[in-house]
Amino acid sequence: MINAEQTGNSNLPVFKTLEKQIFEFVNTTKWTNKEFTNQERIECSMYINVTDYAGDVFNATIQVQSSRPVYGSSYTTPVHNVNDKDFTFRYLEFQNMVYNPNAFESNLISVLAFHVYMILGIDADTFELNGGDTYFKQAQNIVNYSQGQNSKGWQLSDGTQSRYVLVDNMLSQTFEAYREVMYQYHRNGLDLMHQDQKQAKSNIANALVSLEAMNRVRPNSFILRTFFDAKADEIQDIFSSGPSVSIDKLVDALNNVAPMYSSQWRNIKY
Repeated sequence: MINAEQTGNSNLPVFKTLEKQIFEFVNTTKWTNKEFTNQERIECSMYINVTDYAGDVFNATIQVQSSRPVYGSSYTTPVHNVNDKDFTFRYLEFQNMVYNPNAFESNLISVLAFHVYMILGIDADTFELNGGDTYFKQAQNIVNYSQGQNSKGWQLSDGTQSRYVLVDNMLSQTFEAYREVMYQYHRNGLDLMHQDQKQAKSNIANALVSLEAMNRVRPNSFILRTFFDAKADEIQDIFSSGPSVSIDKLVDALNNVAPMYSSQWRNIKY
């Protein structure tokens, strides 16, 4: 979705054309050789807020979210939520949008492709331990070939919440506990809920507590912020109903690892 209200010209046809072309680009490009059934297709959204433009240069932010179904239920769980604030690109109405996996085409293409591969990687990690490696490595490849193009977000020097940092964290041994948590939380937690809710909740609690050690080494990391941006409300809901499990260590860990969500942690009932 494109929101161009801040430009004062949100009704211009170029924004509708851009929105349509991005939708078609993301949904028709072959991103992987893996075959997905219709039921396996990943639900995601890209909300682009254009703040200003001049000629063919657009300044924007892009909020990227994705979710995946939970086994044995009709529930879909949010797995990814990131706000990319460094999104400047050139676009001429009706220009061709083609992804090249090994070469830079445009900043618009690179940013969209990067986020597609992050979505694919994180989704795969929730089904298989470190299952997203191939996708994260391709996202990192996009970072590498986009660095020489004078656009923000691709360099280590572009701050602590850049695309560079996001995928670097994901592939770093320092943050391997995060990927373990993504797997345990979903496969041995949420996917087990239909069978043994108490055990599933205990598994989720243990997974979340394990984030504390990683956070002590690298506090306030970008990937932990994206995790809790996606999961905070869900975690509150999980531990506020159903069979009770021990949560003393959990609440302490959550307050240490994600203090910005302390209001949610206070609402955990028992």
